[in-house]
Amino acid sequence: MAKAVKLSDIAQRLGVSTVTVSKALSGQKGVSEEMREKIRQLADEMGYVKTAAREKNTPKKSYTIGIAVAERYLEENNSFYWQLYQHVAQRALQRSSFTMLEVIGLEDENAHQLPKMVSEEKIDAIIVMGSFKVEYAQFLSRNIHIPMVFFDTIGADGSCDAVVSNNMMGAYRMTNYLFEMGHKKIGFVGTRLATASIDDRFFGYLKSAMEHGMKTEDEWLIDDRDRETGDTDPELFLQLPKRNLPTAFFCNNDIAALMLIGKLQENGYRVPEDVSVVGFDNFVTDSYNRIGLTTYAINTSEMAKRVVHIAIHKLENSEYSSGVYMIAGRFIERESVKRVGPPVPFV
Repeated sequence: MAKAVKLSDIAQRLGVSTVTVSKALSGQKGVSEEMREKIRQLADEMGYVKTAAREKNTPKKSYTIGIAVAERYLEENNSFYWQLYQHVAQRALQRSSFTMLEVIGLEDENAHQLPKMVSEEKIDAIIVMGSFKVEYAQFLSRNIHIPMVFFDTIGADGSCDAVVSNNMMGAYRMTNYLFEMGHKKIGFVGTRLATASIDDRFFGYLKSAMEHGMKTEDEWLIDDRDRETGDTDPELFLQLPKRNLPTAFFCNNDIAALMLIGKLQENGYRVPEDVSVVGFDNFVTDSYNRIGLTTYAINTSEMAKRVVHIAIHKLENSEYSSGVYMIAGRFIERESVKRVGPPVPFV
């Protein structure tokens, strides 16, 4: 007796996912008409028979999950987003699923090109990791018709499912700590409008500053990167105030904090004796670990676990939506902050 043709046999012949074949043959959305017709024709040629028993099968337990990330976040092999991707890949394997990473270059982002893994129907669901330009994020939301989850960003308008760290309250906690250590002049390091996470952390900094009656000066708000490309250059950015230098800085991430420490030392300042510095993410490579950096640790493992769970749950239940899921981090105190006086009270 001839072996029964399975959905996976058709998928393998066409180089698409089993879910794509299933959607095409069952009339579901998310498959182009051209691909749907190819699948139907091949199914007929191969003698595929849709039986009641097959319709009663439990949902597919193994999926291919695509992860799209902007090229600017992966300039270094040990970047924060490389680590985040590895957590996601490991968690997907634990759920008997696989990941496919696609790096989106600035040219494709500006041209509003769909990720190839989407247009070629290689994946069952997609995780958009990190911020893209608003227009491109909106383009993805409108033109991707497979389950999609934003990761470490909330997308263009916050209406899509997303998993993020609690950036605003984490930054609020870090800035409050500097006030607790007696600092009255606190600067912020991070290019505003470069990413959603930087903006959220800036808002947390502002909330703490307002509650303590501190008026910020323009020179205290220091850029750390190019807004469009994400390129960092301590010589071009990280311009220290020429007068009235703050006694402490909250930096939007640990890399910015380490670059600031280097810039301060080049200009004859000691950390923390002269200027205190705190970061965010708890991401520090051994080669930079010259001083214990006080920071806010993001729970990357829990974030990865949650985003994979949501993606798979959306695949198995088309009506499921998680909304924006925020995961708290934790404060880590090290040696980069000096007490300079009694705690600054709330106004």
